[in-house]
Amino acid sequence: MTTAPSSPATRSRTRTATRSLLTCVVVATPLWAAVTLSQAALREGFDITRHPLSALSNGSLGWLQITDFLVVGALLAVGATGLRRALIGTLGRTWVPRLVRVAGIGMIAAGVFVMDPADGFPVGTPYGQPAVLTWHSYAHFAAGSITFLSLIAACYVLGRHFARAGDRRYALLSRGGGTALLLGNGWAMGGGPAGTLTLAVGVITAMLTLSLIANRFRSAR
Repeated sequence: MTTAPSSPATRSRTRTATRSLLTCVVVATPLWAAVTLSQAALREGFDITRHPLSALSNGSLGWLQITDFLVVGALLAVGATGLRRALIGTLGRTWVPRLVRVAGIGMIAAGVFVMDPADGFPVGTPYGQPAVLTWHSYAHFAAGSITFLSLIAACYVLGRHFARAGDRRYALLSRGGGTALLLGNGWAMGGGPAGTLTLAVGVITAMLTLSLIANRFRSAR
């Protein structure tokens, strides 16, 4: 039995839906960077070389960062379907959307479970780390680790996809994004100087890589 080809109207609706889904990934990084970095620059007592961006979820304005986690996580989770459609028939079709969706869910969880105030932020918090962490702080760290690992893996899978397609520029871009987060996270976990800053740079670089690639697929369609 032969399946009838889809009509032009159906194909047009599918393309429009795919472009909309890819747009979710495209706008995720600019939104994340705008909300997060503006707070990092303006909120009293916050020092990006000492405090992780997740610490912005604390304090009277913490709802801004929590909302940022939830919205951007949802954009990535939903937009992963657009990546699956754009990568149909290719090496990355299975794992890239899965990894991006997991990263999105991890960001949502990071917004739900807020880390403990520490090291002088928000203003009035004692300097140094808490003697005992709460369960929701551990949950936040777990969610962050899942998000970072998923973003790193997604970038490397995309790097392999573009390398096999002969697109050297995007292969290097993909691998560079994954490597930036891998090194930034490793430096922060190892207690390196300004580790929170290198982690922030790594996260934004990996997310920007996904946004640029999603925009490429969106434009191609």
